[in-house]
Amino acid sequence: MSPHPLPLPRLERREVGERPQDLLVMHTDEGLFASAGIRIGFTERGPIADSPFSGLNLSATVDGDEGAARAAIRRLCAVVGATEDRTIRPRQVHGTHLVTASSEASLPDAMDGAAEGADGVVVTAPDVAALLCFADCAPVIIASPSGSFAVAHAGWRGAVAGIAGDAARALAAQDAARGAFPSAEAAAQGCNAYIGPCIHGECFEVGPDVRDRFVERFGRACAPDEAHVDLVRAVRVDLKRAGIPSERIAVLDACTACEPDRFFSYRACGGTCGRHGAIACRPTEGG
Repeated sequence: MSPHPLPLPRLERREVGERPQDLLVMHTDEGLFASAGIRIGFTERGPIADSPFSGLNLSATVDGDEGAARAAIRRLCAVVGATEDRTIRPRQVHGTHLVTASSEASLPDAMDGAAEGADGVVVTAPDVAALLCFADCAPVIIASPSGSFAVAHAGWRGAVAGIAGDAARALAAQDAARGAFPSAEAAAQGCNAYIGPCIHGECFEVGPDVRDRFVERFGRACAPDEAHVDLVRAVRVDLKRAGIPSERIAVLDACTACEPDRFFSYRACGGTCGRHGAIACRPTEGG
């Protein structure tokens, strides 16, 4: 028997913290948490100052301040109910490699694979979280009624190579293999997908070679003109081709390049900035 259907996806803004300087802002889906126990979050950068890394920067690799990044990760994990040392944080390489944590026994290999380089994580094991970082690329979270989920990093290289669809298919295949659904196709149809804050078509200027690759793979609708690509539209097409219904794809309507006060943006900041995050977990308690 298939799990109880998920409610249609809806992203809601959530604020945590009493003082402005401590405010943690993320976009989540309370209906998903109530139905399947999955907590998701797309973070904002929060209070900012003069530094391009100020706010909730979740990546130590961009400015070398490992202490500040680990404190930010620790705080985010506490808010969503994740266990920090059971949170998979890949070394993102703008590719299409996915790692899978399907059981307790597979977690060490998933951690090692993520450290070697990956841009997507599929989780079916309980009390395991996935956290990826972004600054213009598209964050993608896919959630199943079974409690399984995937988180993927769709920069232009990953997006045009189909990482969002690959993550959806891998998650559906895991659900079918575990008997949660009669087939991978049925599993995909029951999933919710969420596309987080990223650079939008009006700001995502690309060269003709990149534009042509997107048009060839996803159709002309993903290229609003000769010089721009609509990354959100391309990822939506990829998810739908993987079997996720259109009504089960939610998009956070925020362009990172247009709102660098809310989100980190590589392009808006000239290549020097922190990273916001996309996190998912199925906490055993709290969250």
